[in-house]
Amino acid sequence: MSVDERMQQVVREVIGNDDLVLRDDMTARDVPGWDSLAHINIMYSLEAEFGVQFSDEQLSSFQDVGELRRFLASAAG
Repeated sequence: MSVDERMQQVVREVIGNDDLVLRDDMTARDVPGWDSLAHINIMYSLEAEFGVQFSDEQLSSFQDVGELRRFLASAAG
């Protein structure tokens, strides 16, 4: 499974929307249900899925889904 697919699966599970399709230009504001609590759950779930650990700064610094995806792709090797 690709980074995109794994990331989308995590976000879909946390948000509870199996039809959600993430785009690189999306932000949390673009996704219904992606509030501050969901954000923390998404980030921790991504840490577990990809075996990475976000710094405190990174937890809130990604500008959009694309930036987060690129980070995960580079961290995943």
